Amino acid sequence: MASSMPVWSITRCKSVAVPPAKPTPHEFKNLSDHDSSEFLQMQVPFIHLYHCNPFMGGQNPAQVIRDAVAKALVFYYPFAGRLRKLPDEKLMVECTGEGVLFIEADAEFRIEQLGGAPKPPFPCMKELLYDIPGSTGIFDCPLVLIQVTRLACGGFILATRVNHMICDLTGYMQFMTAMAEIARGALAPSIRPIWQRDQLFNSSDPSCSSHQFDNEADLPIQLGHMEEQIFFFGPSEISALRKHVPPCFHPCSRFDLLTSCLWRCRTVALGVEPDKEVRLICMVNARAKCNPPLPAGYYGNVLAFSMVGTTAGKLCENPLEYTVELVKKAKAQVTAEYMQSAAVVRMGKPGLPSASVYCVSDFTRAELRDFDFGWGKAVFGGPAFGIMDHIMRLGSIYTRFRSSQGEDGVVVPVRLPVRAMKRFSAELKSMTTDPMHRSYIKSAI
Repeated sequence: MASSMPVWSITRCKSVAVPPAKPTPHEFKNLSDHDSSEFLQMQVPFIHLYHCNPFMGGQNPAQVIRDAVAKALVFYYPFAGRLRKLPDEKLMVECTGEGVLFIEADAEFRIEQLGGAPKPPFPCMKELLYDIPGSTGIFDCPLVLIQVTRLACGGFILATRVNHMICDLTGYMQFMTAMAEIARGALAPSIRPIWQRDQLFNSSDPSCSSHQFDNEADLPIQLGHMEEQIFFFGPSEISALRKHVPPCFHPCSRFDLLTSCLWRCRTVALGVEPDKEVRLICMVNARAKCNPPLPAGYYGNVLAFSMVGTTAGKLCENPLEYTVELVKKAKAQVTAEYMQSAAVVRMGKPGLPSASVYCVSDFTRAELRDFDFGWGKAVFGGPAFGIMDHIMRLGSIYTRFRSSQGEDGVVVPVRLPVRAMKRFSAELKSMTTDPMHRSYIKSAI
């Protein structure tokens, strides 16, 4: 953000545990093999910004949302429990009814001060989603943290942090939609939640092949001073990228083009030697691939970690269509059989940020602005990039965004060492403005 950005001043803050509004079963629920992936052992933060709505009659958004959370937890009572690791390493949710953490705060700040098109990284994110001691673990601690910060303009910021092992993005949206519906007066969610984790996704076939995440050959990034920038891809940038790909390779999606471009630019910027292997991991929402189809209301993880690889030299010396074909291959690998195999559940937790591994996740189809608690749609809704965990350190999350000029596009966060970021920006600018550009690796940084 610009250096003139005002400083947030949190004037009041309190936290409480919000249990379900009614008694819920005390029971143990198994996670699926997909939920149990070490790759998902993290808490994912989101942020949603709302304008003042005079028709709400001065109602307190913190109280409205807190009441909605308690009522929604009657249906989503596993969220009010705690994740346990048993002696045999089996993971379960103990439905204890202890509740989620809820923080109520006030800030001397107006939403207009974020500019016409607010986007992450937001100032003082750690204050907007306060890290209560003991709340950031994976096991034996709250699964959800919610903070509502009222602003001086009458608007508010809703920030959340969710244990990824309890749900994926679709599951998060389902829970938030239930909260919003109840806040507006519904007695129950329009879509009833369904657990069924161990029935639907547990791999038991020992003959299934393993796609174990192997980081032994990774090229760790020499961190030094890291820089994070947010890049916007509107219609003109996407159009320029399409000109790099001959018509015979169409159709290729916006995701294909973006991922191909970013993977190449990142590899060039980090100076990976031409003979070294580089890999792309696509986190794919595989719900549409499941056969039989998943029941409506299933909110567990249905993610595939699809990986493709090549050498840095081939990636950067070949025309862009070479990389587009690799990205398409990564997506095509995700089939119904793939989802039922052991391959997708053996993705171990990656280590340090790596020059040879780039991970991408596409949030652009998620309606993260649409949660209406009575104040209308959010001005912005999406992941709070600035405090993402290891997925952010390895790659990028794509989020839909409308610029201050009214252009619809995608914002992508990139984090690199400062020197690499300069070269990345130059490569990216060239690729999105000059259709004849071809990148070559000439020397390491």
